[in-house]
Amino acid sequence: MKKLLIFFVLISFCRLSLPAQSSKDGIALIPRPVSLQSKTGFFKLSPAVRIACAGDAAMPVGEMLAMHLNKATGWKIKPQKFSSGNILLQINKNADDKIGKEGYQLKVSSAGIQISANTSAGLFYGMQTLLQLLPEAIESPTATTAKWQIPAVEILDYPRFGWRGIMLDVSRHFFSKEEVKRYIDQMVRLKFNTLHWHLTDDHGWRIEIKSLPKLTEVGAWRVQRYGRFNTRKDPQPDEPATYGGYYTHDDIREIVAYAQTQYVTIIPEIDVPGHSMAAIAAYPELSCTQQKVYVNPGTAFSEWYGNGTFKMLVDNTLNPSDEKVYEFLDKVFTEVAMLFPAPYIHVGGDECYKGYWVNNPDCQALMKQLKIRHVEDLQGYFMSRVEKIIQSKGKKMMCWDEVLEGGVSTDVAIMSWRGMKGGIKAAKEGHQVVMSPTTYAYFDYQQGEASIEPPVYASLRVKKVYSFEPVPEGINPQYILGAQGNIWTEQIPNFRHLEYMSYPRLWALSEVVWSPKEGKNWQDFARRMEHHFLRADVAGINYAKSVYDAIIQTTKKEGKLTIEMATEIPDLQIYYTIDNTMPDNRSPRYEKPFELPEGNITLRVVTYRAGKPIGHLITLPLAQLEKRAGQHEKELFD
Repeated sequence: MKKLLIFFVLISFCRLSLPAQSSKDGIALIPRPVSLQSKTGFFKLSPAVRIACAGDAAMPVGEMLAMHLNKATGWKIKPQKFSSGNILLQINKNADDKIGKEGYQLKVSSAGIQISANTSAGLFYGMQTLLQLLPEAIESPTATTAKWQIPAVEILDYPRFGWRGIMLDVSRHFFSKEEVKRYIDQMVRLKFNTLHWHLTDDHGWRIEIKSLPKLTEVGAWRVQRYGRFNTRKDPQPDEPATYGGYYTHDDIREIVAYAQTQYVTIIPEIDVPGHSMAAIAAYPELSCTQQKVYVNPGTAFSEWYGNGTFKMLVDNTLNPSDEKVYEFLDKVFTEVAMLFPAPYIHVGGDECYKGYWVNNPDCQALMKQLKIRHVEDLQGYFMSRVEKIIQSKGKKMMCWDEVLEGGVSTDVAIMSWRGMKGGIKAAKEGHQVVMSPTTYAYFDYQQGEASIEPPVYASLRVKKVYSFEPVPEGINPQYILGAQGNIWTEQIPNFRHLEYMSYPRLWALSEVVWSPKEGKNWQDFARRMEHHFLRADVAGINYAKSVYDAIIQTTKKEGKLTIEMATEIPDLQIYYTIDNTMPDNRSPRYEKPFELPEGNITLRVVTYRAGKPIGHLITLPLAQLEKRAGQHEKELFD
């Protein structure tokens, strides 16, 4: 009971500390619509409200709207096929070119609500906006009471990009069929429309291939290990492989069909020729060494040298000189293409270690036959063979940006992850590009104070995500399909932590890919983000509160440490101590950079808003302050 009391007190502090709202400020839509005009009055919902669907195409959206309303209110509203009602959903008889396939118009007055669009997808996104206009109680999974009213508005809205994606890695940690569907439910509330599903890697093969049963009999399972990835113990002889799982054909059909009802396209990824250890564990003859390997449980099986180069200590790469490899891939992609209606199949192509190719006589003979001198060109040969297989299944190939080094046809779409440079090069060469750079879109990275967050080797804050611009200067926008956030799961063992790492950063990315870049405003987004914290609380969705914590940077000059601090949220106050006492709002308030006095100092920092503590306590001993000297987050101190 004591723990529960403390929890509710903390929740109360968070709620009391939110900025005051006027009726106009109460509108906190994410992503921000193209145009929003506030009007006078409200539409009041009641059990007698009638959802009218003007035509068959509007009925699925009407049913979803009724489901959301009934779940939270306990009412029994049913959509009906009528041309008039309190809430009218209609497809435009004459298409409005301005809003395109996914745009909509939403009008709310005291008399009623109207959503119109060119397609049912547009109605669906209009419905998501309408739900956000309702009180946060609408997120309740069970019936509750609230003041069920919607502010009068007129909204015109449509997306900036057609590809608004999230990549979910299920190889490092397996997520159940129901968890994947739940994640889809969450992403569509933010108007994302593409789920890039990373199904295979060194740590698990997650898709049933009936013609190659060992891929799931062996490749889907590894020994159970705990602790951080890349520090775990190797499997022992005869140790049972019990951790893992995979999706059957029926599972995938069910998930794909469900995604389609939510207007989400699923892009499958089969990562080759590197990152193939799970496949090689099942079929060792596919590699150059043909040695028996295990599905990796997170051991240190590679050495990285800090400049982007690396060495694999175990062969995890398919043999490009073996025709049986291409026969294997033809079987794999036959079944993948059958299960996924999406136009693209992603085939990876990233981080392919070629040291085993260099030492393989058959690979060297193939290079001589092809008259190529560089081993990178051998990957180009491999990818061209894979592209022909993909095309034979009626699909287009998509890869990570490394494939540009070995050369691929301009029909191949490129996903730029090593910063923006790969996407810029690809666009200039005429490839279609999805921007997903580590610098803005890697959501497995830490999102706050390194001494508090679970340890990850890099950091990415919400404000940095919000600053992302997917179309580089000087690049023709017609080559940029859109952007996506990537969620690698080495350090994400369960669904609650997946949510924690996703939000609020995915909220920021949703605005990057949907909203016009004109009018972008961090302070306004931060206000709306905080109201979505409350909605997430009601929905039971986990999220990080790192934005409330102080950002602490040190510099060292002539043996003296200088402390500089900032916050992502604009109206917080920072208090600190250096005398081994606990800080509160009577402690020194941070105003400007200061020099740390000599001595074995420990810096303690806390943030407040409106007289209430809101951020985590940060405690940094002198050794940590010394270590971070020069590690700048300059964009957050501007």
